[in-house]
Amino acid sequence: MSLLKTSLHQQHIDLGAKMAGFAGFDMPLQYSSVKEESIAVRSSLGVFDVSHMGEFFVTGPDAISFVDFIITNDFAGAEMEKAVYSPLCREDGTVIDDLIAYKLADEKVLICVNASNIEKDWSWISSKTEGFNIQLEDQSSKYSLLAVQGPKAEEVLKSLEVINDSDNLVYYSAKELTRMNEQIIVARTGYTGEDGFEVFTSHEMAATLWSKLLESGAIPCGLASRDVLRLEVCYPLYGHELNDELTPLDASLKWTVKSSKDKFIGKAALEASTPTKRLVKLSLEKGIPREGYNILNMDDQVIGVITSGTMSVELSKGIALGLVDSDKFPKDKKFKINIRKNNIEANYHTKAFVTGGHK
Repeated sequence: MSLLKTSLHQQHIDLGAKMAGFAGFDMPLQYSSVKEESIAVRSSLGVFDVSHMGEFFVTGPDAISFVDFIITNDFAGAEMEKAVYSPLCREDGTVIDDLIAYKLADEKVLICVNASNIEKDWSWISSKTEGFNIQLEDQSSKYSLLAVQGPKAEEVLKSLEVINDSDNLVYYSAKELTRMNEQIIVARTGYTGEDGFEVFTSHEMAATLWSKLLESGAIPCGLASRDVLRLEVCYPLYGHELNDELTPLDASLKWTVKSSKDKFIGKAALEASTPTKRLVKLSLEKGIPREGYNILNMDDQVIGVITSGTMSVELSKGIALGLVDSDKFPKDKKFKINIRKNNIEANYHTKAFVTGGHK
């Protein structure tokens, strides 16, 4: 089956990007090196083409109450123009996807979903509209999405007149703006842990903005550095720390499940649920932990599995997230990781490996 292409596909080819299939799209993995791209985002500015993500729009008098019903986090209580991260769950509490919902207006919400789950999410969400006065549209093919990430993101986007001081875009907020005679959506969100913005726009304007960002010194970044950056700040990723078999509680995302809400899909099941897994953050002084490697206790008994692992560019050591069986979580909080028949002691962390610089 042929892979889909984002509107910036030719630009990636022209820049010599290493391309690979991801979620049905031919996407850039890296341009120069993972190290150079990661450092650019942590210290200066990087730009990612993430146009493979899905965009659903909910409009109408019940737009906010509908979104509040289908996600576990508190959307109705969020301020206008705020963004809310949340799992999307079934009635039994298992996770369909994780997403960000943007409260753009009283009767307008943007839901951004993972590329690999667009069809699944659309089928689920569109099946739950009965009783709500809304219109639901999948506009994924109409939008390009650029993630502009790094300490210089605000400065450069202001110089390009994409945002200005009066926009008052604080962390995890979003606005509809008119720029270059087009209506765009700018959100102060991202998946790197650094300060940054995501720009939802037309394919034509995305090409113009991409070129201007590179001319302004932004480094083009691929999905490989994005994965390192999100893992350094311990952001979960669907298909790794989250999947269709787990609940948000299993993935240590209890903070996203708001039982104080009157109703939401999965509420009863999640209130009655006891987590079967526990998310752990581990690092190694030597060696690189990879997805699928076993996690062991000090008696060399298998108690879990690595869900994401890599070499941290920032820390120059192997880091990993993993899921451990709750009933096997060791009281001494000491772990090993099995790498090629060697059981290597790992450091246990209670906080993210890297703080990041988001505001």
